[in-house]
Parts: sequence; C-alpha cells; structure tokens
Amino acid sequence: MSKLELKNMSFKAGLDLKITGVPNSDANAFIINIGHSDDNIALHFNPRFDHEGDHRTIVCNSLHNGSWSDEQREGNFPFQQGEEFKVTISFDNDSFQIKLPDGHVMHFPNRFGDDKYKHIHVHGDVRIKGFKMK
Repeated sequence: MSKLELKNMSFKAGLDLKITGVPNSDANAFIINIGHSDDNIALHFNPRFDHEGDHRTIVCNSLHNGSWSDEQREGNFPFQQGEEFKVTISFDNDSFQIKLPDGHVMHFPNRFGDDKYKHIHVHGDVRIKGFKMK
C-alpha cells in the first residue's frame, strides 16, 4: 500500500490538480482525499475495484469533524488494475469536478464551500507516478 501526503500547501479554487498513477495489479481500492485535515475532508474520492462489497464503483463523500456525510456513487468506472490513469480535479465554492481517465467528468458538492484546501492525501493500492498543480 502506497501513501502520499501533502500538508500546508495551497490548492485553490480554479487550479487543476492532475494525478497520474497505476493501480496495483491486484488492487482492491485507492483513495484521494482533499481537505483541511484527516478529520475534515471536503472530497473523499475512492475508486473500488472490489472492496467492502462494492465492485467497480467510485464512491465519493466528505468528512466533517470526523463524521461522514451521504455517499455519492458513480457507476462509470474507467480504471483498470495495472494500467496507468490520469485524474484531474478542480473545484469552486459549489462543487468539485473530477475528470476521469475516459474523459467523463463527475461532480461532487463542495460541502465545505471553501476556496482553498491545504491537505491532500493519496493512499491505497496505487503507485503515484505524477502530481501536478497549475
């Protein structure tokens, strides 16, 4: 299981965060969290190959003061075990826009409504190859 954690940085509304990675060949799931801390996550992006009863599903959620909100699920699943992917995340005060590897854009509400986040955490069955913000 790999882990990438960035703290005290500035991911601002209007910027694009591009993450390139390769899920392990036997991957169950990986997670990209964006927020203020481990207990305050504005976007929890969780592609699940086969995890906790979910098969080939993307689960998104937010965590406020340690309490999870309502999940949002995406049936479009363009990830393959062992194959490189690129995900681009941007946001405004209303929502996160997540461009998936097949070009499909999914939306998740910015439940915090903030225009800057300082905590990015990627972990799970994935190897990160690139990380770019512009």
